[in-house]
Amino acid sequence: MASRVAIIGAGIGGLAAAALLAARGVDVTVVEKAAHPGGKARQLIVDGASIDAGPTVFTLRDVFEGIFAACGADLTDFVDIRRADVIARHAWGPERHLDLHADPELSEQAIGDFAGASAAAGFRTFRKEAARIHGIIDGPMMRGSKVSWPLPLMWRIGLWRMGDLIAIRPYESMWKVLGEHFADQRLRQLFARYSTYCGSSPFETPATLMLIAHVEAQGVWLIEGGMSALAGALMRLAQMHGAKFRFGTSAALIETAYGRASGLILTNGERISADAVIANADPEALAAGRFGPLGAMAVPSHGVRRRSLSAMVWLAHTATSGFPLQRHNVLFSPDYAREFSDIRGGAPPCDPSVYVCALDRDGGAEVPYGRRERLQIIVNAPANGDTHTYSEEEKARCTQAMRRSLQRCGLELEEHFPHTLLTPNAFESFLPSTGGAIYGRASHGWAASFLRQGTRTRIPGLYCAGGSTHPGAGVPMAALSGQLAMQAVLHDLASMPKFRPVAMAGGMSMQSANADATA
Repeated sequence: MASRVAIIGAGIGGLAAAALLAARGVDVTVVEKAAHPGGKARQLIVDGASIDAGPTVFTLRDVFEGIFAACGADLTDFVDIRRADVIARHAWGPERHLDLHADPELSEQAIGDFAGASAAAGFRTFRKEAARIHGIIDGPMMRGSKVSWPLPLMWRIGLWRMGDLIAIRPYESMWKVLGEHFADQRLRQLFARYSTYCGSSPFETPATLMLIAHVEAQGVWLIEGGMSALAGALMRLAQMHGAKFRFGTSAALIETAYGRASGLILTNGERISADAVIANADPEALAAGRFGPLGAMAVPSHGVRRRSLSAMVWLAHTATSGFPLQRHNVLFSPDYAREFSDIRGGAPPCDPSVYVCALDRDGGAEVPYGRRERLQIIVNAPANGDTHTYSEEEKARCTQAMRRSLQRCGLELEEHFPHTLLTPNAFESFLPSTGGAIYGRASHGWAASFLRQGTRTRIPGLYCAGGSTHPGAGVPMAALSGQLAMQAVLHDLASMPKFRPVAMAGGMSMQSANADATA
């Protein structure tokens, strides 16, 4: 009889785990409260248009090629995917913009034209350092199981490679080290922005995370239909191997028997028995007891002060004029430090940098004048969605600040543009017990990566996956977390006695007061 695994949540991590386990003959059931797969990789309807409301930047294509290959399939048979020639367009004012390209030599030339020969030379040294850090960390940390302290990492890297441990520069801030490469503060700001990919401030994030720039330089890919199409492809892959999906219902309670996880009770009272349970949810939801008291015992809370960033996100359907948009665009503020000071003070920035994803732009193609296009517009914000209610006046003020930042760089939207605004309150509702922190624990301080929740929990047979667990935030990292969960489950099931534990009636499972607020 096949081993049984129940997965809470059909986000990217849960989908990857479901496909990989099902392909190995495991009986997999995925429980998802939404009506569709993807978790954060979702779309919302605005003015009749489907607009991506989650991640938009797709990197590390090889992670997904490996998952599909391991399941006997080819990624390109499931999604239409192509490489973006321009990684992103950047601007600080209306006069000029700076593109980073898939071809690093073109990026170097563009930086030289923008800021001079010394800036181009700084880009070369930065690229070299970011690539070295990535090379050191990729296998031992990003694609390996979590290590709890530097010594185990040293063993993985190799104790004789002490220079490599020093080279990842964990004790220096990203902002400080970028100053060694770029005298031009605009370029320092541009490459510091990569810290926000994991919801963190460049002034508090270790320079180790400069590796994110190298990851992006390896390739940014465009998926027809957006990231939700990738989620759908992973679901179909899992279903091909027999995985079952239960949409529109939530896991209320994690059960145990004989000291290990033994299944789920759904909000409708149904029980799903399992030999292992994977929680593809933010660990803070577990810690807060939203899956019952046993879930709360399974993981520690990282606390409010260590939350990553949240965001103000406008999903807009609007005509644009002025600034020539690419798919990915960043329009910077003149004072980056003030932005993060505002956020530390509990408010969205009054003069923000703005990310604009122009979903209908491909290869710089223009949208006909006057025709509306789909935009996702993001401004960083504090993760206070559980303690502060954003009023209509605050929302209007944030919208005005966002529009001023766009106008500073020459980008105009319709005066009354159709849009939906997602605040930290909306993200708290979607990601309960997080305050709306989109990326889990912030990557602040040298020890942050060691303290992030790992695959295994304190309850045998209960595992974590998703962008808030090891190895970190982002779509590829979430997929890797699902792969690590699969490996841990198979390893542990192989060592179990060959009998089925039976959930004990009463006592072992108690209904949580928050059981209906699950992810």
